[in-house]
Amino acid sequence: MTVATDNDRTLRALLKSEAGGGLVLIAASALALVIANSPWANTYFSALAAYIGPLSLLHWINDLLMAGFFLLVGLEIKREFVEGHLSTPRQRMLPGLAALGGMIAPALIYVALNLDSGALRGWAVPVATDIAFALGVLALLGKRVPLSLKIFLTALAIIDDLLAVAIIALFYTEQLQLVWLAGAAGVMAALYALNRLKVAALLPYLALGALLWLCTFQSGVHATLAGVALALFIPMRGQGKITPLHRLEHGIQPWVAFLVIPIFGFANAGVSLTGLGLDALLSPVALGVAAGLFAGKQIGVFLSVWLAIRLRLADPPEGASMAQVYGVALLCGIGFTMSLFIGLLAFDDAALQSEVKLGVLAGSLLSALAGAFVLLLAGRNQPGVSTVSTASGANSG
Repeated sequence: MTVATDNDRTLRALLKSEAGGGLVLIAASALALVIANSPWANTYFSALAAYIGPLSLLHWINDLLMAGFFLLVGLEIKREFVEGHLSTPRQRMLPGLAALGGMIAPALIYVALNLDSGALRGWAVPVATDIAFALGVLALLGKRVPLSLKIFLTALAIIDDLLAVAIIALFYTEQLQLVWLAGAAGVMAALYALNRLKVAALLPYLALGALLWLCTFQSGVHATLAGVALALFIPMRGQGKITPLHRLEHGIQPWVAFLVIPIFGFANAGVSLTGLGLDALLSPVALGVAAGLFAGKQIGVFLSVWLAIRLRLADPPEGASMAQVYGVALLCGIGFTMSLFIGLLAFDDAALQSEVKLGVLAGSLLSALAGAFVLLLAGRNQPGVSTVSTASGANSG
């Protein structure tokens, strides 16, 4: 009972911080869009393109700073799977199936709209859910949304992130440099040894993590994946209830939520609309991304949840109606951070990157507005249909 209470307290703090960070991300992204279409546009784009050492400022943000985001993602995945709300097969079933359906449907829609465009490499752009952005919208709705749905959305997004990391590793890795890859494997072996020796101090792990980032960067695998790899070796055992993993997660979470992700959003959301008419938004890439996020996500997530509950494979979120579940399925179409990130990996061409950004902005905005509208109506009406309270649901809430 104590462990469950501690986990709930940890998750509530995470939800609060993620939601606040999501609101900051919304503001930073809106500011970037305004600046990119203002008299300061040249200064904005020139600053991002300026080189600091071997990389441009934009690459430092996307390759190094975002490693902190992926480190947090890895820590959250490990904690939830070991002792949290994804620690049993029953608890993983509903968000797992929803995440899988929410990745397949958007990818199929994108592919269908881009069969003849020559841009199939972007199939994975609309498959990810932005947890900070989505929780930011939920924060604006307050108590109209039950906690069980926030937990469901968080669990879904964590599994979603895990699948997105796998996609990046498998499909967006360039030519491998085997010597550096071997070096990365050696560093991970050292991290494993630290874990097995029960070293609780974080500094040795972080020092090896920096070396792991360098080896991964040079190997051809995207460097941010070093953050996820490092997280897997951070110990979850120690004296008392505050383990090294909990200390690191709590230490970096505010920095990631309120600094790293907003900076990423500010650096990548700025797209100049000058000369871009309706044709740009209706291009196969932009339309595929927008339709994948808005239509594909809600279809894939809600249909998977409905089938899982109908077939008694999983329990519905406690105290939530199916109308509210549908509202959350709509919010899953907010694919901002990870979608932009994958889009930058998928395409080198600036025009295609702009189309990706337009599609991400349009699909995410439509999903946010539609999801908020449905949840407002569902929260006001409080329908009793399909509202279930179960022992399993209590465990996941």
